[in-house]
Amino acid sequence: MEVHLTPEKEAQLSKLASEHGRAANALAEEVLGDFLEQQARFIKAVEAGEEALERGDHLTHAEVGIQVGLLLRS
Repeated sequence: MEVHLTPEKEAQLSKLASEHGRAANALAEEVLGDFLEQQARFIKAVEAGEEALERGDHLTHAEVGIQVGLLLRS
């Protein structure tokens, strides 16, 4: 697979990699891996939230306001 970057992004990546003593392609692969993991965690969290809603496990807007108020007082 090839990824094409704008000259500006390529320069940013090269500069950052150089500052950290890394090869630009290795840094890009690490960053992409981190992004993909974060996206997978986000999708799982959304799915868990949807499942909670289907079970009726949620707070109303008013209940959230009460909880926030309690947190701010402590």
